[in-house]
Amino acid sequence: MRSIILLMVLFFCGPLCAQEVGEELDMKYLEDQFYLGTTYNIVLNRPENVTQRNFSYGLMGGFIRDIPINLDRNIGFGVGLGYAYNNYYTNLFANEIADGIEYTVLDKTVSYKRNKVDTHVLEVPLQFRWRTSTASTYKFWRVYAGMKLGYVLGSRSKFVSDNEKISFKNNNIERFRYGVVLNFGYSTFNVHAYYALNALFKDGVVTVEGDPIEFVPLRLGIVFYIL
Repeated sequence: MRSIILLMVLFFCGPLCAQEVGEELDMKYLEDQFYLGTTYNIVLNRPENVTQRNFSYGLMGGFIRDIPINLDRNIGFGVGLGYAYNNYYTNLFANEIADGIEYTVLDKTVSYKRNKVDTHVLEVPLQFRWRTSTASTYKFWRVYAGMKLGYVLGSRSKFVSDNEKISFKNNNIERFRYGVVLNFGYSTFNVHAYYALNALFKDGVVTVEGDPIEFVPLRLGIVFYIL
């Protein structure tokens, strides 16, 4: 009799126990913890006659800790650490002089190959995350919105023509960066948008004509999430 009762308990409770174990394992899954991306960089709020030249681009990558806050684990937060390289090609020429850096707007009569300023940035993404994923779904919709904080590790201005090459560390770049971010998409390919909330250059930086240089970066591109 005891054997029959034991068999009945195992028969009815066994699937329930297995389901509970499966759910417990599902409750531990995380998504989108590593990211790689590339962007096209647009310079907004340019001084008069300053135009973009060539192809301004950016590269980014890093780790984001996924922090789900609901039982389905499809809503939560993300906090991370990453690196980004960005360059901005314009006709605003930077020249190092004895008492600082002089900025001149190059007109169409000046021939040159490249003229840019670039930055290397340590970044901290802060995200609110929503997605349609489950522990067994590998293709799903996602919307990640939030902010990105940054600290410029290095910045450089570079000018290249047929006759000369000028390159130097540009200390006029604002070291602390912050802006709003929106990432959305399905499966592998996701749209990335970043809009800076502070200017690229420090306050008080002007051209030789006295126009303030208040570049505001807007970056549009794609981002890939892994694991």
